[in-house]
Amino acid sequence: MTEVTYDVDDDTIAVVEDTNLPRRLKDDVYAELEGREGATVEDADELAKAVETRYLGTRVDPLDPVGTVSAQSIGEPGTQLTMNTFHYAGVAEIDVTQGLPRLIELVDARKTPDTPMMTVHLEDEYATEREKAHEVVWNIEATKILALGDVSTNVADMRVQISLNRDTLEERMITSEEVAEIIEDNLGVKTVQKGTEIQFGPEEPSYRDLLQLVEELRDITFKGIEEVSRVVIRREEMSDDTEEFVLYTEGSAFGDVLEIEGVDASRTTCNNIHEIHRNLGIEAAREAIIEETNNTLAEQGLDDVNVRHLMLVADMMTNNGEIESIGRHGISGSKQSVLARAAFEVTVNHLLNAAIHGEIDELDGVTENVIVGKPIKLGTGDVDLRMGSTTSSGRQAE
Repeated sequence: MTEVTYDVDDDTIAVVEDTNLPRRLKDDVYAELEGREGATVEDADELAKAVETRYLGTRVDPLDPVGTVSAQSIGEPGTQLTMNTFHYAGVAEIDVTQGLPRLIELVDARKTPDTPMMTVHLEDEYATEREKAHEVVWNIEATKILALGDVSTNVADMRVQISLNRDTLEERMITSEEVAEIIEDNLGVKTVQKGTEIQFGPEEPSYRDLLQLVEELRDITFKGIEEVSRVVIRREEMSDDTEEFVLYTEGSAFGDVLEIEGVDASRTTCNNIHEIHRNLGIEAAREAIIEETNNTLAEQGLDDVNVRHLMLVADMMTNNGEIESIGRHGISGSKQSVLARAAFEVTVNHLLNAAIHGEIDELDGVTENVIVGKPIKLGTGDVDLRMGSTTSSGRQAE
C-alpha cells in the first residue's frame, strides 16, 4: 500500500498523496469522502485501502494474453446474436441494423452502415417547444416536390404543371417563388409561376425530354439535407427528470446537422463511425466504436461483456490515427509476422509475397509459435529455466 497522508480540517478529509490510483478514481474517492458526515481519518484510510486493493486486483497481470481473452470474450457471446433487425431505442417508426450484422459492420469499419441514422438532441427553446423543434425537423429532413404538391404533365402543350399545397409550404417555411427559383437553377428551364401554380417545359417539344424533366424534378431537394429521408420527433425524459424533444433520422449527414441552428452539437451523435471521425476526430470515433459495440451487445441481453475488451478492440482499430478494420485489409493483414498473416486468410498469397520479398518471421507472437510447435511467449511460456551443475571445486556452473 502506498503511504497515504490526510489533512483533517473542518471535518473535511483530503487524500494528499496516493500515486497508485488514476486521477479519475482519486476524484471519486474525494467526492465519497466529502459526502460522508463525520468521517474520520480511519474511515478515509479504510476507504482508500479498499479502493486501491480493488483497483490493483482488476489490473492485468504481466504476460496475460489480453488479445486472446478479448477475442473470446466478444466472440463467444457473438454466437448468441441473431440476424434480426430491431427497432431503435423503442422508436417503432425507424429500423436500424442490430445483432450480428451490426457487429460485423463495426469491426469491418464499413464506410457506410446498412441503415445510417442520427440521434439529434436540441438546445434551449428548440428542445422544449414543439413548433421550434419542427423548425429543426424541416431544416434536416429532405423535402422533395411530391411532399409540397402534385405534379402532372400536359402532353398537348409539352408542359410540366406543379400545383403546390399552400398549407405545406407554410408549415415547411418555403415559398412558391423559392420553389420556382430552385427548379430553374437545377433544371436550367424557364418557369412560369402564378400563386401556387408553376409551369415549365423543354426548350424543344419532345415527349422524351418532358418525361426526363419530371424524373429530374422528383430528385431535387428543395429544403433540408439530401441524405436524410425522414425525421421522427419524440418527447423523452432526460436523466435530470426534464423532458425534451429528440429527433431520430433515417439517413446520416453528421457534419451538416451540427451546423443547423437549435442542434445541440455536444450530445448529437450518429451510427457512422467514419462521419464521427471526419467531424470530431479519432478519439470521438474510438468512443463511438466502444458505445456502438456495447449497445449492440446490450440490445441482445449480452451486456455482461467487460467493457475493457471492447476498449481494446477500439484501441487497436484507432491507435494510428485512422480507423482500421479487423480483417485482411486492416489489422490482421498488416501484422509483422508472415505466418500470422497467412494463418488468417489468403494463405498462399501471403507466403508467396513473403518469399518474393525475402521476409523473415521472428516468431514473436502466439499464432506463429503455435504453427511451428514452439511454446508461446505468454504467462509461464515466457520464462526460461536453466539447470545449474556443480563443478569439482564446489562452485555452481551454468
